[in-house]
Amino acid sequence: MSPHASTPSPTDSDTPFGPTADTPSASPVGTTPGVGTAPSPGTASSTSAGPTAADLLDFVRRTAADRELVDSLPLDPEGRTWVRLDGPGGSEAWLIGWPPGTGTGWHDHAESIGAFATARGTLTENALAVRLPASGWKTLELADGLDRSRRLAEGGGRAFGRHHVHEVLNESQDTHAVSVHAYYPPLPLIRRFSRTGPVLRLEQVERPEDWQ
Repeated sequence: MSPHASTPSPTDSDTPFGPTADTPSASPVGTTPGVGTAPSPGTASSTSAGPTAADLLDFVRRTAADRELVDSLPLDPEGRTWVRLDGPGGSEAWLIGWPPGTGTGWHDHAESIGAFATARGTLTENALAVRLPASGWKTLELADGLDRSRRLAEGGGRAFGRHHVHEVLNESQDTHAVSVHAYYPPLPLIRRFSRTGPVLRLEQVERPEDWQ
């Protein structure tokens, strides 16, 4: 497998944060009333014989502890690098390198559950404790109290449910970070958002061909 330098789609989340029980609503701006009221994201349910979020979390933690694999990832001083891995039960998995000061921007993972773990350095995850409407909106005004933030040092990980919205950042000014991510089912798409205060805007929808 040869890593690709650039911005991979997969930059996703982890688990000690766990599922959030309280999920205040997000209100669409200029769309049908009520569309923004969102149920809480599920923890990890699996369909048929697919892996659960707990299975994915176990995989990313074990993989992140594989020093030989982690050290084999070429690192670029300016752009993220990544390589595809064989995830458990047909899941999609990635090993990703993060130069200092890089991040994903706000995004979600459609109907996929997932997990990630930090193998080197420290990553910060900023997340929203709300499940966004699946479609039919371009702009949402977020309610107060939705923001969650955590730092995941080496060995730390977290799992998340469907429609998880977050951004992942390497806030260090001088140290690369490396992480392992897994998703099930394999990501059908990623929605990317911009955010100005409480207003979240849908900017782009990416398909697998955009990052593979």
